[in-house]
Amino acid sequence: MLGGGFILAQLTLSDLDEDLVRRLELRAAQHGRSAEAEHREILRQALRSSSSKSFRDFLLSIPALGEDADFARDRDLGRPVEL
Repeated sequence: MLGGGFILAQLTLSDLDEDLVRRLELRAAQHGRSAEAEHREILRQALRSSSSKSFRDFLLSIPALGEDADFARDRDLGRPVEL
């Protein structure tokens, strides 16, 4: 660990599609950064935006729409099969 509490790590990616690399380089140039700095920023944003909510909290955040009867399923037990 460094003084700021950061761990230095190196990430190596292989077998990347050439088009993906080209688009990363283009995006980096548009933002005035190196491809490596752009890659770090993409990871930072992706992981920051990922929800740290529990699955329970996620389910509770879904708006209540309709009545329970709207989602009821028929208890179709199928048909008899002759073997």
